[in-house]
Amino acid sequence: MACNHCCDEPAPPKPDSKFRTALWIALFINLAMFLIELIGGAYAHSSALWADSLDFFGDAVNYGISLAVLGASLYWRATVALVKGLTMALFGVVVIGKTVFAYVQSIPPEAITMGAIGVLALVANVSSALILYSFRDGDANMSSVWLCSRNDAIGNVAVILAAVGVFGTGSIWPDIGVAVIMASLGLSSGYQVVRQALAERVIRHEST
Repeated sequence: MACNHCCDEPAPPKPDSKFRTALWIALFINLAMFLIELIGGAYAHSSALWADSLDFFGDAVNYGISLAVLGASLYWRATVALVKGLTMALFGVVVIGKTVFAYVQSIPPEAITMGAIGVLALVANVSSALILYSFRDGDANMSSVWLCSRNDAIGNVAVILAAVGVFGTGSIWPDIGVAVIMASLGLSSGYQVVRQALAERVIRHEST
């Protein structure tokens, strides 16, 4: 039996111009910080900065994807969010691998460079988080971009604290500890986004 009109999926929402603008700003911020942390992390021998640079790159890609699906159906928005959630979880796995590699090398990072770039990254991520804050309770696509910026801001605070720890102790362990925290954030947030995206895909399926 064909589904009657009341079961039809609601029309895709008209793209929010404010959300689109917020995404573009966040996209450019994350691309710039990716390059800064990639170079700075290599110079300072910091696993946390290197990992954070990959996170910035991943976020920039996610924001670009989010821009591409604005106004699409719930099914496709949820599908893109599902891919982003899996990417966030994969990032967590990659960071764990890099942390193990750093432990084997046992080269303490350069604390001053690490801390300075950490402060700059924190400013960038807090700015992105504030810009995206009002969209945090939207669909899986909107909430995922908010989670990206929130996680980055939390991670940057940890990077700064790790730089202080490395400066005070000369040990690699604060840097490794931050990498583990960032990996945990990636895994937990990826799970959260994937769960919401799967639920939205089910809703779309049941409405047809």
